[in-house]
Amino acid sequence: MDRQKYVDAAKKQLEPNVFNHSLALEACMGGLYDYLSANGGLTDTEPKKEDWMLAGLLHDIDYSGEFKPTHPQKTLEALAKYGLTISETVHNLIKAHAPDLTGYQIKTKAEWSIFCADSLTGLITAVTLVYPSKKLADVKLSSVVKRLLKEPRFAAGTRREDIKKCADPSGLNLPIEKFVEICLNTMKGIAVEIGY
Repeated sequence: MDRQKYVDAAKKQLEPNVFNHSLALEACMGGLYDYLSANGGLTDTEPKKEDWMLAGLLHDIDYSGEFKPTHPQKTLEALAKYGLTISETVHNLIKAHAPDLTGYQIKTKAEWSIFCADSLTGLITAVTLVYPSKKLADVKLSSVVKRLLKEPRFAAGTRREDIKKCADPSGLNLPIEKFVEICLNTMKGIAVEIGY
């Protein structure tokens, strides 16, 4: 798989802030895969890491232009504009980030990961922007967790209940702090790429 072709397509198709969010979710998905894999949290029925990350990168590829009103139903059509395709596994992962819109039933750890992490990337970005430096490197885990759990008016559009499902034993079974820490650290790892 040539990741760069998918990155180029997403960059052309999406507004800069949505593109940066997509890069952030790609990173989070990779970080979650690595953590779960290292801690015995994955079975061999889970998709491979590159599928987790590709789904993160492309989950909003149709959130623009003529496709936006029907997002996320037009992923394949948006990719076809650039001569690109994805596997059914990746397509299902993308459907899982918005099950209320797709009717998709979340089953795998990968699907739970994209569902829970999608809104978290936006919250982390919002927390970054209230720091004087506006730099991800300065963001403390405690700041993100506090604003997630105790300040519902902060970044009010954040789907907090979706994020909190990371702790569900039938899903990821990850404590909220650990889940936020993984995503925050992976986003810090690509801070330059996403402009923070």
